[in-house]
Amino acid sequence: QVQLVESGGGLVQPGGSLRLSCAASRTIFSMYTMGWYRQAPGKRRELVAAMLSGGTTTYADSVKGRFTISRDNAKNTVYLQMNSLKPEDTAVYYCNAEKAWPKTTYWGQGTQVTVSS
Repeated sequence: QVQLVESGGGLVQPGGSLRLSCAASRTIFSMYTMGWYRQAPGKRRELVAAMLSGGTTTYADSVKGRFTISRDNAKNTVYLQMNSLKPEDTAVYYCNAEKAWPKTTYWGQGTQVTVSS
């Protein structure tokens, strides 16, 4: 069963924008913390943004003011709007769903975001 499916990655120039989408199952979407991680070559996978089921959000310092996480409850979909993209944003972006205890984690397969001139 596919739990999370990302889309929206691609190649953009510095300063450009992309919107990533993550479609989740209804159960996961309603009961888990939804978020976005990214992993660049040679670096650890890092949290980019997350949204609790209640709507509380958090962002990595490196993307604050540029990225926005949002959700569409009717579509069971989480979005990551990425503006003012920089080359250092280049990474594979992964949708993530987590539950604290018992600890449960689901991952999407990733979508490539490349920011280059």
